[in-house]
Amino acid sequence: MKNKLLLFIIFSLLLIGTCFWAIQSGSLQLSFSELIQGTSEKATIVKDLRLPRIVLAILAGAALSVAGLLFQAVLRNPLADAGIIGISAGAQFFSLAILLFFPKFYFWTPLFAFIGGSIACLLVFSFSYSSGLKPLQLIVTGVAINAIFSGLNEIFANQITQVSSQIVGKSIGFGMKSWGDVRFLFVYVAIGLALAFFSARWCNLLALSDKNLTSLGLSLNKTRIIIAGIAVLLTAITTAIVGVIAFIGLLVPHIARGLLKTSDYRLLIPFSSLLGALILLVADTLGRSIFQMMEIPAATVMMLIGGPCLIFLLWKGGKMDGNQ
Repeated sequence: MKNKLLLFIIFSLLLIGTCFWAIQSGSLQLSFSELIQGTSEKATIVKDLRLPRIVLAILAGAALSVAGLLFQAVLRNPLADAGIIGISAGAQFFSLAILLFFPKFYFWTPLFAFIGGSIACLLVFSFSYSSGLKPLQLIVTGVAINAIFSGLNEIFANQITQVSSQIVGKSIGFGMKSWGDVRFLFVYVAIGLALAFFSARWCNLLALSDKNLTSLGLSLNKTRIIIAGIAVLLTAITTAIVGVIAFIGLLVPHIARGLLKTSDYRLLIPFSSLLGALILLVADTLGRSIFQMMEIPAATVMMLIGGPCLIFLLWKGGKMDGNQ
């Protein structure tokens, strides 16, 4: 337990250090004294544009990492990730559909994103249920669902771009975000993470066989639906604000399990939220600071990292039992 506490402290310090690095990185340079004084034009720009972006990256990283962890518990599948099995793409599809056909309902996009994510989740469950939710069958079904929604998203995004590039810009990535977006995401992520933590005991129980769970009096379907609902909430609201970011929900739980050497979700959930916040903040900061004349989206950076990791996990094959 002492080593686990030490890991929490180390990664908390790393996150704080990364925040300072992120504030200083980018085309606009200013000292911390200028930022604290807040009187210069540069300080105003950093406070209004860069700081909201940093906080959003932290919130989105925590939310997507915990969502991936919950999906892996429910599906007993180490490859489950909202960005891979189509949950994020379904949420984005409904968000873009609202922007295209009912733009006056723009402020309701998070609600429709949640509906879209829920439908995508239901489709993956339905098509994979006949195979007993086997890992490979589930991931293939999820990739197919993800491909369909991603294709529709491309069509809708192109149509919306012709109407308003500003709306598309606000619905994808960490750019063009405000403190209003931060406040909105903070409320839902805080609620989602709290619910996830309180469901940790159920996640631990889901590692048992269905027969043992039934003998304990646990309602399997009800438990799975509740936990999946929390994961969809975290994914959909985050996707509605920053767009689809794949692989972070896949990578972080695996790294967390490897570092903590436990399958206890009471530790994995808070540690994954901390680690996810750190990794996505690093990805976003690298993406906007590597090249001065262009910006690489955090979602692209995560794909470059996550693709090889997914191939490695698929290669491991037979060890995929959902819990390490």
